[in-house]
Amino acid sequence: MDSEHIEMNGEPPSSPSRRNRRQVPLNMNHYATKKSAAESMLDIALLMANASQLKAVVEQGSSFSFYVPLITLISISLTLQIVVGVLLIFIVKYDLNDEQKQSRLNLLNNITTGLVFIIVVVNVFITAFGVQRPNTEHTSMN
Repeated sequence: MDSEHIEMNGEPPSSPSRRNRRQVPLNMNHYATKKSAAESMLDIALLMANASQLKAVVEQGSSFSFYVPLITLISISLTLQIVVGVLLIFIVKYDLNDEQKQSRLNLLNNITTGLVFIIVVVNVFITAFGVQRPNTEHTSMN
């Protein structure tokens, strides 16, 4: 009944390619730390993009038709991104294997996911209103 022991990849457990590999269990803390680090890097990239958009709106001045809504939306996005960054720091600090802290980690993770969703929606509206940089080349030619 060797067919009962065939693994998901189609190789029996005694095949040469499987014997040479070291079986290392997945370290959930290491995985969670890598995941949080990747999320933080994406958060930093969006933070920089929003800061650039804020600069462009401020350079256009209050005569821009969507000045106040864009300043408000970009400020909300920046604030929420900072909150998410702080939450990610707390999530990384907790030991995932400690059962007493798993409910708190789950709550923090759910809050972070909800805030990221709100950030995405806010940034969709920022994009919809459009942030145009002032055309400095065209004005300097006159």
